[in-house]
Order: sequence, then structure tokens, then C-alpha cells
Amino acid sequence: MISREPTLARLATAQSLLLEPFGLTTSHLQKALGEILSHGVDDADLYFQTTRSEGWSLEEGIVKTGSFSIDQGVGVRAVSGEKTAFAYSDDLSWDSLLDAAHTVRTISGLGLSKKVKTPAAKVAKSRSLYPGLDPIATLDSTAKVALLEKVERLAKAKDPRIAQVMAGLAAEHDVVLVARADGTLAADVRPLIRLSLTVIAEQNGRREMGSSGGGGRFGLSYFDDAIVQGYVDEAVDAALTNLEARPAPAGEMVVVLGAGWPGILLHEAVGHGLEGDFNRKGSSAFAGRIGQRVAAKGVTVLDDGTIADRRGSLNIDDEGHASQRNVLIEDGILRGYIQDSMNARLMGVKPTGNGRRESYAHVPMPRMTNTYMLGGDKHPDEIVASIKKGLYATNFGGGQVDITSGKFVFSASQAYWVENGKIQYPVKGATLVGNGPDALTRVSMIGNDMRLDSGVGTCGKEGQSVPVGVGQPTLRIDGMTVGGTA
Repeated sequence: MISREPTLARLATAQSLLLEPFGLTTSHLQKALGEILSHGVDDADLYFQTTRSEGWSLEEGIVKTGSFSIDQGVGVRAVSGEKTAFAYSDDLSWDSLLDAAHTVRTISGLGLSKKVKTPAAKVAKSRSLYPGLDPIATLDSTAKVALLEKVERLAKAKDPRIAQVMAGLAAEHDVVLVARADGTLAADVRPLIRLSLTVIAEQNGRREMGSSGGGGRFGLSYFDDAIVQGYVDEAVDAALTNLEARPAPAGEMVVVLGAGWPGILLHEAVGHGLEGDFNRKGSSAFAGRIGQRVAAKGVTVLDDGTIADRRGSLNIDDEGHASQRNVLIEDGILRGYIQDSMNARLMGVKPTGNGRRESYAHVPMPRMTNTYMLGGDKHPDEIVASIKKGLYATNFGGGQVDITSGKFVFSASQAYWVENGKIQYPVKGATLVGNGPDALTRVSMIGNDMRLDSGVGTCGKEGQSVPVGVGQPTLRIDGMTVGGTA
């Protein structure tokens, strides 16, 4: 449910941390925005943020590093047409804020000053998708170290071939306050945690790696015995499987992608191409194709920032808009793009709650939240059984995409060779090469096992990183190019 009540509570928190200690009030924010608007810009906003981060890492049986940091500041933006002027400072004084406002308003090019009446302040509506707690305080330091030691102990106990264990624990408490030119005030209190695990297995002089982990927007008590054991099992199983892996065959073949994290391919190959800025500029392979078929029937892709507790979810985006559940592709037809304020205004559509930025020192741009494909009607076993000769990829490492051409390259970190519907043996070194829009038209079977990833995704764009989620069901894609090592 979207309402103003949760925003009021978060605004009180944000004001007590970001305004009151520096003698600022909401009147000061309106005055600063008025200074910018007096030069005839199209839009402006102020983005205040304070972030407390903590990280611990274990290697070779000991916690080797522990870090804690606090970062706070304000970003001041003015937009004129498709031009943006931006200034930021870690000084939250009134003089600094006013100085930044005077700096960015020159973008209008008018050089004229006129009197404007700033709109009355109004509280934005927002969602309540996660608790407004400080996750750093949900476990003491001793318990955090013990958690990492337990991860290592469990991994080494699972199999004598596990030679090395590396584990990391991260927690973040992020408080933001947004003041927009139209008078809108919005705030969010964002917890974020992550536990990551990498193991190295050794056998007959061969070493292979497996990794796992997860997290989301909640406290550290989430990592109970069952969750931790699940991560350990997954990482160890992956490493041991890779010890048996043979070189991957190459060529054009049927590829089946597993459920969950393999949705990273969807995120890269399709999601980035549906971001508003690339489509407004005509540089995306999907530009100008709203209403057209861009994928096989049955393919429905969503970007949804409204899923409770998820890593990619937001109560409000970084421009103060409530997050949304956006249908991007419906039954193979392109329905929309994901938008921030500026690109939405220039394209004559509404923002979709996808204006995101890494921090107060960065400008917002259209970014994904949780991007996933809906499930179909096929059992995953039936999909694997349908492969005459081909690849079954259950986990992925890195990948990259060229937005303009839609071409992507992905490395499978866990994959199997399948013949006559039966898994034959694991393979390593498989690389999927293709074109995002083309690959979507080659989807021939969609599993009924849609699931989201465990909460580990980070997306990079133009030098900015933000937490995201991905997901998909088991998918069969026909005629994909696989670069192998055999």
C-alpha cells in the first residue's frame, strides 16, 4: 500500500540526522530550490544522504579485515532540457547548500533572475517494504566474527577436499531525504545486508572454485543456521562439481538456463536495453518498438521495486517517487521502458520509480530494481529432458552487453552437457554469445519454477553501482552460440 504515513515517520528520522544537526529546516530546502528555479530551469532537486557501512572478511581461518565508514552529504541538481548541472558537498551547512544552488542554476543559459513562488511543501506517498532498522546494530562484533567462523567450519567439515574458505559479511544503514522543485518531500531508511562465501576445492593437483551467498533489506539475524547451511552446501557442491568438469563443447546449440540467478543474463541482455535514457537517445536495440513483438509468446518481463525485503527493492526511488511494478514485456510484446524524471519528461511519459543513484555524489539515471521473467507451465525436468544435444547452465559468473547492438557475452560458472535428455557430465569454460532481442525470440520452453536470486546482485552503469535483484524460471533457448574450450 502507498500512503503518506510511512513517509512522515521516515522524514522525522531523516530530518533528525541530516537537517537539524546543521541548523537546516524544510524552509531552507525550499529557499535553495527557489534560488535554482529563479533562473528558469525545468526541474531541480536536493538529495541528502547519510550512510553507515560495516564489513568483515575471513580468510585462512582468521578475520583479516574489519571496516566501518560513515559518509554523508548533499547532491544539488538542476535540469534544463536534456542538460543537467550537478554539484555535491559533504558540508551540510546552509552556506554550502546555497553555494551549490547558485552554481547549478547557471545551466538554464538565461542568465536572468526572476521571482518565482516555490510550491508549498507536500509529503510524498511511499511504500513500506522493509523495516527502518540499523542492521549494523542487530549483532554485536563478537557474533559477527562467530558467524564467519561458523561458515568456514561448516564448509571444511562438509568435504575434506575443501582447501580454502573465504567469507565476507557486510551491513549498511542508509538514510536519504529528497526535496523536489514541485515541493515534494520524501525520505527513506534503507537497511542492507549480505553474506558471501567462496570455497576452493583441491583434488589431484586440480583446484576449482564455488561460491554462494545472499541477503536483503533486514537485520543480520536473517542468517540463521538453515540459511547459512544452504549457502555452504551450494558453494561446496559447485566447487566439487567443477572438479569433475570437462572442457565445454562449442557451436550453435540448445541452451537451457536454470532458475534464479541465471536471470542475470536477462538483466544484462534485455534489462539495460529497456532503460529510458538509451531509448530516448535511440541508442538501444529496443528504441521505438513499443507495441511490437520483441520476444517469443509466453515471455513476460517485469521490473518490480515493490517486493518486500528484496535487495533491489525501494520504498521510494532516489528522486522521491514510490517504487512500482512495471511490466516491460508482456507475452512477447514490448509495453514500456523504465524511467527516471528527466527521461520520462522528455519522452512525454510518467516516471516509473526507477531514478537511482549510487550516492549523493552522483546524478540519478534510469536503473533496474528487481528484474525477472514470469514462470510458464513446463516442469524443469521436462525442459532438460527435451534437449537432444546441448548445454544446461545453472549458474553464471560475469557478463557484459553492448546496448546499441544488443550483443552479450556471458561465462557460465556451472554447466552440464546433456544428450538425449540426460545430464552426461559437468563442463567448464562455456561462454554464451548472443543478441538480447534475438535470444528472447528463441525461447521455446518456460518453466513453472520462477525464483528470484538469493540477494547478491550489484549493477554497474556509467561508473555507478546500485544493489539489484534478478530472477527467472528454467528456460530453453534454441540455437544459441556457445564458445567452449573443447
